[in-house]
Amino acid sequence: MRRLLLVSTSTTHGTGYLDHCEAQVRELFAGCGRILFVPWALFDRDGYAATARERFAAMGLELESIHGAADPARAVEEADGIFIGGGNTFRLLAELHRHDLLGPIRRRVVTGVPYMGTSAGSNVASPSLKTTNDMPIVEPPSFEALGLVPFQINPHYLDPDPGSTHMGETRDRRLAEFLEENDLPLVALREGAMLRVDGAALRLLGAPGGKLFQRGAEPAELAAGADLSHLLAAGGG
Repeated sequence: MRRLLLVSTSTTHGTGYLDHCEAQVRELFAGCGRILFVPWALFDRDGYAATARERFAAMGLELESIHGAADPARAVEEADGIFIGGGNTFRLLAELHRHDLLGPIRRRVVTGVPYMGTSAGSNVASPSLKTTNDMPIVEPPSFEALGLVPFQINPHYLDPDPGSTHMGETRDRRLAEFLEENDLPLVALREGAMLRVDGAALRLLGAPGGKLFQRGAEPAELAAGADLSHLLAAGGG
């Protein structure tokens, strides 16, 4: 039974780190003795791990960082929960491939180990990183990601600004380009929105909501509380 919390961002405007999703984090990791943090999306792993560890401690949760583990695969096997933080998705995925951890993390999550991602950590829960917003500052050996859900996620979604004079592509245009080449549903999450998976149930949480992009259809607005469980069916439904 998969238990996932996939958050668009770790910090919303005017709030502190994970403040906007604290209740959901506490609920997801309730009863977990040891949560494994993956800080590989940022360059300063020590600083990132310290920030996350302090925030989790304030919630009464114990966090250890994988970048300090002598055997990362064993750390995954022994974890009671997994949290992959945000940053650059290319850098994160390159490290997951380098340590050969895609399979081990998938296996733990499928058996019920709770998984949380923020930003890049949510992006890599998709089948691939093809809907990231990040620059390819490093080259992973493959775009294959964790595939914890059978649809794509686009964190930090920004609606088109009708008053903008910028002539470059909007986010909607970029996501439409993805659908031209890939027939997978895509959930775009505005800041403050998140997806919660409990077994076969999928809900959209957070007041800002999001959008559902699918090939051959106009983007559909998704309100907070929307039941998206049909997207968990094979191939996204």
